[in-house]
Amino acid sequence: MKQASIFLTGATGSVGSHLIQELISLNEPVKALVRDKSIPTALSGIELVELVEGDLDEPASFEPALKGIQKAFLLTNSSEKAQRQQLNFVGAAARAGVGHIVKLSQFAASEGSPVRFLRYHAAVENAIRASGISYTFLRPNLFMQGLLAFKDYIKENGQFFACIGHGRISAVDVRDIAAVAARCMTGPAHQNKIYDITGPSALTHYQMAEIFSKVLEKPVAFIDVTPEQMRAGLEAAGFERWQLEGLLEDYAHYARGEAAPVTSTVQELTGRSAISFEQFVKDYAGSFL
Repeated sequence: MKQASIFLTGATGSVGSHLIQELISLNEPVKALVRDKSIPTALSGIELVELVEGDLDEPASFEPALKGIQKAFLLTNSSEKAQRQQLNFVGAAARAGVGHIVKLSQFAASEGSPVRFLRYHAAVENAIRASGISYTFLRPNLFMQGLLAFKDYIKENGQFFACIGHGRISAVDVRDIAAVAARCMTGPAHQNKIYDITGPSALTHYQMAEIFSKVLEKPVAFIDVTPEQMRAGLEAAGFERWQLEGLLEDYAHYARGEAAPVTSTVQELTGRSAISFEQFVKDYAGSFL
């Protein structure tokens, strides 16, 4: 087996796990960063995957494994530590001589944004530029799989909620994000590019509810709530304050229609159409019934 030249962070998450499968299908060996190799994961025992134990809070714990790496995929949870952890990774990658970073960012990332998630992504993008490492910034819109957070509400009560009004959003399936990322990790023509990644159409949450109802063959309603009501729901669900506030900022951004543009990135980079919201619901119907 050839030596891995690809390094992944976030490999056990929703995007990362699909990206691993994409790379394995291309017969690409990878190194995947995990906190503890002794804890079994879906990655354990996969022939083409070498697990690297390390902590993004401690760059020295994983920096040696970056030696000889040509391309790295950078993704962390959107926690209060995300910016610092990603900057730690960028510094380690620069010192180790990594040639290219593919960073999972977010649609409309900007250091001047009122949304903290968009600010920290932009700050890390700028640090990567300043490092001199070549880059690809992937900026996906809201994940369709984010609706899985409402699966119990949809299953038991036939409803889901958010403070978004009639704002349209071109939500994207994580499988499409992973497919685009795989092309950028293995192809030669993506240096210093920024790709906005969206689904094939911009929908309101009311339209999403209609699709849920049609596909699941049961009534599903969207309930528009106030930011205060959504805050209470997120608090009850146990979200940490920083992330809770960030989600409210995110949904205000969505409600303003700032996440409605539709791009052709998935089609252009993968050669197939982006997955529709209807197809997403069909594929995940078992989670909502």
